[in-house]
Amino acid sequence: MAASLLLISCRSSGSKPQAPAAGIAYTGPNTVNLREDLGPKANTVATLQHGERLEVLETRRRFVRVRTAKGLEGWTDANYLLSQQQVSDLDYLAEFAAKLPSQGKGTTFDSLNVHTAPSRQAPSFTQIPEGAAADVLMHRVSPRSAVMPPAVAPVKTKSKVANKTAPSKSARQGKEPPPPPPPPPPPPANWVELSHPRAAELPGESVAPPVTAAKAPTDDWYLVRTHDGKAGWVLARQISMSIPDEVAQYAEGHVITGYLSLGKAGSTDKDNWLWTTTSAGSQGPDFDSFRVFVWSTKRGRYETAYIERNVKGRYPIEPQPGSGGDAAFSVVLEDKDGQVYKKTYAFGGYRVKMVSKAPYPGPPAVPEIRTSRSFEEVQVLKSVSWTEKLRGARRRWFGR
Repeated sequence: MAASLLLISCRSSGSKPQAPAAGIAYTGPNTVNLREDLGPKANTVATLQHGERLEVLETRRRFVRVRTAKGLEGWTDANYLLSQQQVSDLDYLAEFAAKLPSQGKGTTFDSLNVHTAPSRQAPSFTQIPEGAAADVLMHRVSPRSAVMPPAVAPVKTKSKVANKTAPSKSARQGKEPPPPPPPPPPPPANWVELSHPRAAELPGESVAPPVTAAKAPTDDWYLVRTHDGKAGWVLARQISMSIPDEVAQYAEGHVITGYLSLGKAGSTDKDNWLWTTTSAGSQGPDFDSFRVFVWSTKRGRYETAYIERNVKGRYPIEPQPGSGGDAAFSVVLEDKDGQVYKKTYAFGGYRVKMVSKAPYPGPPAVPEIRTSRSFEEVQVLKSVSWTEKLRGARRRWFGR
């Protein structure tokens, strides 16, 4: 009797067996709606949070059916999910970004998506709220997605394929086809002299300039570090450097790309500043001008102590240890000889002078987030530092 009751209770409480998982995925954006069926009007089963671990059950083109840790199943867009390998790459990118010097804090105009790569098509794995700040670390110019050419009306022509496949009249009559025409004769030896005068050499004639191909559109991107330590790429035009308005008012239409405090101005609460700017719409170097501002207690405003224009500047700008009471900073510039140098300037009062110049080896390579449409569970190998290796050897040898 007890056995039969137990069997009945198991049948009543039991449910259909769960489908086996085909892979593992993680939620990318801050929130993702999990829907009961395909289509935007389907009922929402659950709202997933960023980083939530999911089991992948089925894939249909760009849509994926997943199961949550609570056993809820539903459909979502594959672009909202990150593979196990991508999550590992993002962790490595965050470790890399934590060691980079900040080029200034940028404030967002609106909620801003953070992407895994400097591309509009790259997955977004987190979001910076409106008005929040993030550290700007690096700059990159990337091509935008290809633009499809405008549609044109089809022109009705005879099909070349049909002409090739259709038998000729001589073939239908069983005759041999005529021999091919002989090759054209070679040009004369003095063909260069015979080609004169050209159109450009005739009086009153002008030659139209050659048509140059239009450049592919590009976007400026910043590698940023959020307040919680995440790192990713954002569109540069969606973020504004948070230098005080008393200094920002002197931008004169230029875009501020970085700034750095050079310490307090005497006994006041005002900072002296270094900033870098670039021309509006420019997509070349990280900056084309840098400028030092000092606070004038006599006039009660900021004034320029030093400026260099028309430079080819690159990140990073960094504070440097100064001598005595002077402040110092460094900028990376490309000279006229094409070589890149790290130049250090000393700053004291209103005087700014270069004190050293050394070749710059170049910035470190940014870890790339590998693109993957496969959510198969893989064993991710984590890099081990030399310190961890030594600790492991000590534990094996001495047991501690």
